Amino acid sequence: MKPSEPIEHQSTATQERSRWRTAVASFLPPVLPLVVVLASIEAAVQFGLIAPYIIPPPSRIFASIRDDRVELFSAMLNTSIASLVGFVLSMVIGVVLAVVLASSAWIQRAFYPYAIFFQTVPIVAIAPLLVIWFGYGMPTAVASAFIVSVFPVIANALAGLLSTDPALRDLFRLYGATPTATLLKLRLPGALPNILTGLRIAGGLAVIGAIVGEFIGGNGSLGDVITSALTQQKNAKVFAAVLLASLLGLALFGLINLVSRLALRHWHASER
Repeated sequence: MKPSEPIEHQSTATQERSRWRTAVASFLPPVLPLVVVLASIEAAVQFGLIAPYIIPPPSRIFASIRDDRVELFSAMLNTSIASLVGFVLSMVIGVVLAVVLASSAWIQRAFYPYAIFFQTVPIVAIAPLLVIWFGYGMPTAVASAFIVSVFPVIANALAGLLSTDPALRDLFRLYGATPTATLLKLRLPGALPNILTGLRIAGGLAVIGAIVGEFIGGNGSLGDVITSALTQQKNAKVFAAVLLASLLGLALFGLINLVSRLALRHWHASER
């Protein structure tokens, strides 16, 4: 940098280099292990240490994504819709149920065990019943995604609502705040970190639930692709579909993290 250059230009260049260093430092740690694992699997298959019908080499998986991209990405779109609809339903209904449960200790004791029921019932076992109730296609996948993902939202939202500082609740009561005002201005904002934690868990579970529903109910989705590819012994295509499903879950998780960052960064220690 020449001494004659303006100070402002030097400062801008320094900030740009700092941003690049920060981006690289954030990008490299998760990418390097992935590259090492993929290269190791590729080498192990090529040298005959692992049979390709057990774990196909990454090169064949990426080739399958390229060759079957129309079918795979169309299926991914259907799975995305089912996952998102189930996730939104679990978010809305889960928070509403948590508010109802937190409103009364009697209601919580009477109905919270039934909320736990959604977590304990194996979705694979009741998936055939979902087909009977909702029919084949998208409704079964949505219902499966909802059932799997609603309990984390209820549990975390309820924990946040019940952990409101008693001193602040007394202060609101002292100033004559109504229960609705206390809920909207104190309890829900205070429970927001817990709610977002529940949504992070629910996002990944919604994708899992949707695919399980698709195994039974069809829908021209990733679950369909996995089932048909297994019967045709196209292992690379199976892994390609699983990879896309994983990327879908990661995208949903990243979206929730972004919302958490925007909502909490100015006042909560977890996002500072």
